[in-house]
Amino acid sequence: MSFVRVSSCIAGLALVLGLVTGAVAQDHPAFMRVMGKTSQPVGHHELCSRMPIECNETTRNSDPVQLTVKRWNQLIAINDNVNTAIEPVTDEELYGRQEYWTYPEDGRGDCEDFVMLKRRELIDSGWPAGALLITVVRQTNGEGHAVLTVRTDRGDLVLDNLEPRIKLWGETDYQFIKRQSDRNSGRWVAIEDDRQTLVGSIRR
Repeated sequence: MSFVRVSSCIAGLALVLGLVTGAVAQDHPAFMRVMGKTSQPVGHHELCSRMPIECNETTRNSDPVQLTVKRWNQLIAINDNVNTAIEPVTDEELYGRQEYWTYPEDGRGDCEDFVMLKRRELIDSGWPAGALLITVVRQTNGEGHAVLTVRTDRGDLVLDNLEPRIKLWGETDYQFIKRQSDRNSGRWVAIEDDRQTLVGSIRR
């Protein structure tokens, strides 16, 4: 096991066992605040036309998943395996178009493709679809990006192909824009990201 994975596992066990202090929790909000329905990303809309099964998952029980040590280890393994196995390539290079969401079946893909594969592998491992949400963020340089939000009772965790460690969403430098609804995979909701550390640091 790599040093990164060992460090991530240690940090994660602290999270699972409730060893995060109140001060840390206050500095880094554990749960996102979502608002009402918002527009669907163009790439996801097109994906729904090609692969309707990706967009008709409904979840009656939208409670966050209990983050056990076993589930934490699953997150680490799948995040690490996908990040290592897939070569990052833009849609323009692969398909000659700006946005094309799909699975990286040939071992190459962009950020949305990483997210989709992680999501599918976690669902195959028994995770509920409503806890695994494709999420659109903006990087500090103003560029768009996609990550996987995992809704747990310990907070909203972020699986990212640009970052080996799994973090609480509030510990990242991204501005969070929108994510899939936890009740319907074909719908999207806006995220209220008003963390003070981001004020003025990201172009809106």
